[in-house]
Amino acid sequence: MTTATMSEQVNTSGAAQTQTQAGGKTLLKVSGLKVGYGGIQAVKGVDFEVREGELVSLIGSNGAGKTTTMKAITGTLPAGAGHIEFLGRSIKGRGAWDLVGEGLVMVPEGRGVFTRMTITENLQIGAYIRKDKAEIASDMERVFVTFPRLRERKDQLAGTMSGGEQQMLAMGRALMARPKVLLLDEPTMGLSPIMCDKIFEVVQTVASQGVTILLVEQNANRALQLADRGYVMESGLITMNGDAKQLLSDPRVRAAYLGE
Repeated sequence: MTTATMSEQVNTSGAAQTQTQAGGKTLLKVSGLKVGYGGIQAVKGVDFEVREGELVSLIGSNGAGKTTTMKAITGTLPAGAGHIEFLGRSIKGRGAWDLVGEGLVMVPEGRGVFTRMTITENLQIGAYIRKDKAEIASDMERVFVTFPRLRERKDQLAGTMSGGEQQMLAMGRALMARPKVLLLDEPTMGLSPIMCDKIFEVVQTVASQGVTILLVEQNANRALQLADRGYVMESGLITMNGDAKQLLSDPRVRAAYLGE
């Protein structure tokens, strides 16, 4: 896909420019990020930001470097060059569990639920660093309202749930940590079309509750429909960025990701 200028919001060098627009303060900022492993440079100098109250989608084909970027942000994969800032402070090199306490929480690709624990126990783990039992109980109720199926099966072992139900549980567990920014890595991967629709509905609901979200998703159409802004990642670089609806209507995006 060509990276010729779509608008003044697109950087033809492959690095996303910071946009000036009304909105919340910047919560997460990634600058010049490079990540390599096994002799492969998977991320080659990525720049993007997520502002308070936004739903930002990072789209791209399989192998573009999206998940590697997410892992580097959350400290589950060592970052090379570049800077990662959260709430105005560098978090490069910090561990995932440490960042949860700061409010940066990721639902990883593959969900990562504790299969031999109940739904309730999995949700409680999401609040493991919190002390106020009344607030924890209130948030548990909020999760059950958002995910009614989890309430129905709260005493069921997580390992007996379907993939879509486990995805709901993983998202609910993340919300129990009261994230300032919620990172969702391929939440619909491997799910049926019906369950994908349900997951996207939940993402929209969570965003409407004021949760700031960075969504990594191969389904470019649905991801951009949900988002305020979007970034396109190809071969380890951000090649386009801008208003999500503008990206969705761009012929190059539609040709590359929507089959048109």
